[in-house]
Amino acid sequence: MSKQSKNKITPIKQPQTSAVTQSDFGIKYPVLWLMLVVVIVYSTSLYFGFTELDDSIFVRDFRAFNEQWSNVFNSFTRGVFDPKNDTYYRPIFLISMILNYQMSGEEIMGYHAVNILFHMMNVALVYRFFRELKFKQLTAFLLAMIFAIHPALSQAVAWIPGRNDTLMSVFVLTYFICSIRFTKGNGIKWLIGAIVALLLALFTKETAIFAPFALCVILLLLFDVEWKSKRLAGQVLLWVGAVAIYLIARASASMKHEAIDWVSVFHGFFTKIPIIWQYLGKIFLPFNLSVFPIQQDTSNVYGIVAIVLIIALLLWSKYRDKRTIIAGFLLFFVFILPLLILPDKINQQTFEHRLYLPIIGILMVLSQSALFTRPKEDKSLVLIVGALVVFLGIINYRHQQYFKDPLTFWTQAEETSPHSAYAVMMYGARVEDKQLGYAMMRRAYQLNPNEKYLNYYYGVMLQNQDSVLESEKYFLKEQKTSDYYECDFYLAQVSHKKQDNLGAAKHLERYLTRDSMNSPANNNLLLLYLEMHEKQKSLHQIEAMKHRGFSIPQQLIQQANQLP
Repeated sequence: MSKQSKNKITPIKQPQTSAVTQSDFGIKYPVLWLMLVVVIVYSTSLYFGFTELDDSIFVRDFRAFNEQWSNVFNSFTRGVFDPKNDTYYRPIFLISMILNYQMSGEEIMGYHAVNILFHMMNVALVYRFFRELKFKQLTAFLLAMIFAIHPALSQAVAWIPGRNDTLMSVFVLTYFICSIRFTKGNGIKWLIGAIVALLLALFTKETAIFAPFALCVILLLLFDVEWKSKRLAGQVLLWVGAVAIYLIARASASMKHEAIDWVSVFHGFFTKIPIIWQYLGKIFLPFNLSVFPIQQDTSNVYGIVAIVLIIALLLWSKYRDKRTIIAGFLLFFVFILPLLILPDKINQQTFEHRLYLPIIGILMVLSQSALFTRPKEDKSLVLIVGALVVFLGIINYRHQQYFKDPLTFWTQAEETSPHSAYAVMMYGARVEDKQLGYAMMRRAYQLNPNEKYLNYYYGVMLQNQDSVLESEKYFLKEQKTSDYYECDFYLAQVSHKKQDNLGAAKHLERYLTRDSMNSPANNNLLLLYLEMHEKQKSLHQIEAMKHRGFSIPQQLIQQANQLP
């Protein structure tokens, strides 16, 4: 064999799916139509407020961080919620919030607008991805339409931190498309694009580490790429290099690094297997959606019915490509796997925004089902899927409304996840009826007395009931477990009740290092210094308050100056 023939690239066999064999039905400007549908379905989310599930942290509490352009680079050296005491490493997400802040400040509409934009980008990429798989235009368009309006994905769009998944998806889909084109024999620019996209995906969310496995499934099953192919082998080496760069950067960051307890991971994997069919149920029968779902309170019935429905649709199909079906299911499982091995101590929620990438695999399977192969004419297919899209769009719109404000959000969370101590606690903290709120706090404490922030809220409840001294142990416990800075404000009141002004001052001083603009804390600290006859500290606090823009009664300034 000559040297020239050895280096020759063998043409790749395109996936033979039912979506290819149907007659073409032309759609002018398909991407524009898809964008229009996204705007129609999600435009109301522009007027939503905060849910008080992380979103206010990244917009309001991170104001000082988001103001500094230098933090674009610092994002790669820290954890998400805290520079050191956090196990999440997602710098691209933090950068997106910095850029968003530079455009819209704390005006929340700007953040919702960017979330919608990210979803629009994904819808266009999903359509392009299916076209790369040689699905016919109509099939790719209708599948992308289902993706655009599916209610199970609404959390990724209507909830501001949901952009973590939409951002990762933008980069993962770009990675897929670029790699497929390079593997087909296109130029080196596609390889460069694939590696850059993979790196960006990894630095957005750790789940992207599974993307190369998903891509291998696609290339090996749908394009008959051989393991020994030079183009695949070269890409694999570069993928490994990209993952190595990510892991080195992550290890070098100041975030909290915890050893993996593989025994817990192994045990947790088997206990979480029902999540697979629970998610399938939410894809095919999205009637039990929750803003704060947990495995315990998610019905398995919908999942079992969904599995039966999938089997029936595939068996009833006139023609089906087994490779596309297998690839679709594997794609779904590969991107669900991170949730199955996630330790409970990190996160127990089965959030629906995590379906954002896995659902693409199920859409691939759906293309081989009777829904797409039984209609004899394309017009019939459009009518059937169009009716489904309208139905899903209505469910989406209704479910979106649960994200409009904190009370609505946590009311639905408590209703759908009654065994979640966190959901019950957050609902109790926001309900207007104080007695009902107190009852919720006691119920949450029975569910899990060690739930993060619960001891803080329990202590606040006791202080509101004039049990100031009794609240101390709860605030101290919360400080020990989460170091929540708000505890210091209330512990200052406990110390003051004990006539320990020095202790109260120390708590307020510590509190102001975390929230220097809190007016009651500033005022209380000044009053304590005056009561303790601390002239220098009083004058220093007065200057600090002036610098922060607070107005100070003249009589307090005179009182400070008259101290010996």
